[in-house]
Amino acid sequence: MAASVGAVVLFGPPGAGKGTQARGLAQRLGVPHISTGDMIRAQVAAGTSTGRQAHSVMAQGSLLPDEWVNRMVESRLREPYCGRGLILDGYPRTRGQAQALEEMLAVDGGRMLLIHIVVGYNEIIRRTTGRRMCPHCGTIYNIFARPPQQDNLCDRDQTALEIRSDDREEVIRERLQAYDRETRPVLECLREKGHVIHEVDGTLAPERVAERLAAILEAA
Repeated sequence: MAASVGAVVLFGPPGAGKGTQARGLAQRLGVPHISTGDMIRAQVAAGTSTGRQAHSVMAQGSLLPDEWVNRMVESRLREPYCGRGLILDGYPRTRGQAQALEEMLAVDGGRMLLIHIVVGYNEIIRRTTGRRMCPHCGTIYNIFARPPQQDNLCDRDQTALEIRSDDREEVIRERLQAYDRETRPVLECLREKGHVIHEVDGTLAPERVAERLAAILEAA
């Protein structure tokens, strides 16, 4: 199934649940999950020059330059383990990135399956301000909707949970504005090019969202 799709691309505002659903899809299909957000945060955590610059940009809620992100994604797409397909989470976010992705996939004749997880902004604010992440295994929790079994401890490895620096409300609002400004037009651009955008209600329970995504993949 994955090989016939090439890349399953998940769209949705920050906090829509793309990461959770992408990891589930990757496990279900046996293909890599490529998250530009995770790659960038890894650079920040490692203290690289790119990471330091990215942290400054992200702290303001702005999007990173296309050329940075395109290089990271292209490097991953060229790795052998992506040959059977992949799940893209958080990319493309701009028209320039969308054009770059089309060109990358065209090299091997791959195509895109585009899915938009739709969630209102008030719900996004509630979700993201309550989000907590395990720094060890990357599991995401939410103190309102999906709290850990023990307060502030990961269910899997008992590591103390952390609040990501980009989950502060003022940063989230900036990111939502950036999404409206930069990413929503990408969806319209792809529609104009003839791509089908499948929409899924992201306010449903995560397992229901996963069911809807599975049905779209089966139909594809």
